[in-house]
Amino acid sequence: MKQEREIRKIAIYGKGGIGKSTTTCNLSAALSHKGYRVMQIGCDPKSDSTKNLMRGVRIPTVLEQLKQKGEELTLEGLRAFEVYQPDIVIYDVLGDVVCGDVVCSGFAMPIRGGYAKDVYVVSSGEMMALYAANNIAAAIRNFGKRGYARLRGLILNARNIENEVEIVQEALKEIGTGSLMRGFCLFGGAAAELE
Repeated sequence: MKQEREIRKIAIYGKGGIGKSTTTCNLSAALSHKGYRVMQIGCDPKSDSTKNLMRGVRIPTVLEQLKQKGEELTLEGLRAFEVYQPDIVIYDVLGDVVCGDVVCSGFAMPIRGGYAKDVYVVSSGEMMALYAANNIAAAIRNFGKRGYARLRGLILNARNIENEVEIVQEALKEIGTGSLMRGFCLFGGAAAELE
């Protein structure tokens, strides 16, 4: 009997412009260099993830594929996991769609669909970034109560704000995660955690 491999499924959220696509691409590249088979799925209509990984070569977005092939298109239907057989799948998800308690289905898809179990939020010490991170974390906690996913930490993409680390560490108490990864040490921490 063939043993089923456990795929690590991670979603990276954050407000637009915070650096989540760049962070996601760098994380994918770093994990790939460590020998993992990584599949990155960009859930942002601007397709920043795929542009970064494809060195600027444009490939069709998931949204374009859905328009062209219909709503019945799924990752399972494409046999993406079966064909590529990744060790790790990372979803780059736009988090601007979170407004208080209202969460659109695009935001929820990687979590509610069972595609991602571990969630990280990219933020800086800027007020709007922390506000978005808090809203995203609240939505993730609500999904987590139903067994969908869990908030694993916040990734600090520093913007050289005075006392930025301290500001973010204080915000972590409200956000509900004590785990802070700084952009410059992200890869070692995340890769070590995966091993």
